[in-house]
Amino acid sequence: MDLFRLVVIGTLLAILVSLGSALYHLTTGRGDSGRMLRSLTWRIGLSVVLFALLIIAARQGWVVPHGVAH
Repeated sequence: MDLFRLVVIGTLLAILVSLGSALYHLTTGRGDSGRMLRSLTWRIGLSVVLFALLIIAARQGWVVPHGVAH
């Protein structure tokens, strides 16, 4: 369970780093949009991986989803 948490946190950090990299390449505006596109593509891929990990964890019973309290 602790390994799963580390993987999720690591994936979230990688998503943030990728998003920050894309923001940096956007704001510097040196005409190289390829790097920004690559960073955003990585972010999308990492987000899909994170979503898949959470679905697998829920099906395995590692994470128990709960409803919102009324």
